[in-house]
Amino acid sequence: MDIKVIGMGCSECDSFYANVRQAIKNLSLDVEAQKVEDLVEIVKLGVMQSPALMINGRLVIAGRSANVSEIEKILFRSTSD
Repeated sequence: MDIKVIGMGCSECDSFYANVRQAIKNLSLDVEAQKVEDLVEIVKLGVMQSPALMINGRLVIAGRSANVSEIEKILFRSTSD
């Protein structure tokens, strides 16, 4: 599973990244979340709003943060696909 947390390093983006890492830990997933802060890379990914969460190349959250519980639900559904 490829997980990217996309944002420019603002406090909301950092908090979102921490929530994603906590959700991964809570679900005992053997994956690492990649933090993407480089503007050129963000544009290449086609992300126009941050913070954002991309799983396996699919944008699942954009322009807002999410709590650990919501992220867990999204990750759980993604492991079932």
